[in-house]
Amino acid sequence: MRHIAAYLLLQIGGNASPSADDVKKVLSAVGIEADDDRLDTLISELEGKDINALIAEGSAKLSSVPSGGAVAAAAPSAGGAAPAAAVEEEKKEEKKEEKEESDDDMGFGLFD
Repeated sequence: MRHIAAYLLLQIGGNASPSADDVKKVLSAVGIEADDDRLDTLISELEGKDINALIAEGSAKLSSVPSGGAVAAAAPSAGGAAPAAAVEEEKKEEKKEEKEESDDDMGFGLFD
């Protein structure tokens, strides 16, 4: 990850085609030693490719991956006031449970 980050920094800085030595210089400036094998693989994989097109392609692939956040966000808009009341009841129950759990220390602490 550090190699690609240095590569991208160099491209943002105006170097359209950073070399392995350029990436090593950036990494050494912040005290990180470059892994030559990984760096050579990265440079060979990115050689002659437009980084913006690669990022757009990767974003398109990630957008097709389902995530749990969209389902949870859609539920309240379809349900109305009834789910909101259920959520409030759950919060009250959680608070009660937290109080009960805090009394379970049995008179000794973790580091006693």
